[in-house]
Amino acid sequence: MQNKIWGNSYRDWADIQEEKSKDGYHFVLDSLSLKDCVRLLDVGCGTGVFSKLASDMGAIVTGIDASTVFIEEAGIRLPTASFLFGDMEDLPFEDGSFDIVCGFNSFQYAASIENALIEAKRVLGRNGKLVIMVWGKKEDCECTALLKAVGALLPPVPTGHYGPFALSENQLLEQTLSKIGFHKIKTTDISSTWDYADTETALKGLMSLGAVSKAIENVGIEKVKDTIWNVIQPHLQDNGHVIFYNKYRIVMAEK
Repeated sequence: MQNKIWGNSYRDWADIQEEKSKDGYHFVLDSLSLKDCVRLLDVGCGTGVFSKLASDMGAIVTGIDASTVFIEEAGIRLPTASFLFGDMEDLPFEDGSFDIVCGFNSFQYAASIENALIEAKRVLGRNGKLVIMVWGKKEDCECTALLKAVGALLPPVPTGHYGPFALSENQLLEQTLSKIGFHKIKTTDISSTWDYADTETALKGLMSLGAVSKAIENVGIEKVKDTIWNVIQPHLQDNGHVIFYNKYRIVMAEK
């Protein structure tokens, strides 16, 4: 399902949208202080923006994603790394294969979040670190208006479906990590600015989101474009840029 959702506008995701998480990427890399030859798994690696940054700091990077086109793009961005198509609930790696496992806005989309986190724990070595970035509180994220508007264009959500804020509410992520045996769990909220050079770039970037693909299937591309265009307008600056102010929650835990 995720392969189909993320395949339609992969070029705009790779060129525009994925790097909008850079504030989170840099915070994580500064916190980890990566050393040469650290084995790092990037779960839901997308087109490899974070993977490339981690590799540049000396990590031996492996990435896995449910989108085949993302994997292809990641391989172009970072040809020295290993990128695989696969499911985060069934990681194709031996126990203890990695020193660090990272997931940026990925784990909340697993069919079973707990199973995905158990798999992440399994492939970590002794005292390995798990780093997960999710959205902060809805009220702290200006992108909430966008997600709400696009969500209104989607079919009814099935019972048990996990949305973008699934791990942001009621400390569910921290509680689940503790339940499955992680410790030294630390949570930090950081600010993140999505800055687009103009409205056309903003529209392209936001149209590359996975939920948008589903909305287009449901109501057609023109209605979706009009909806996102209307969301963009309050964020248009005097200099022509479009800016959304958001917060990410970064949770670090140790096996």
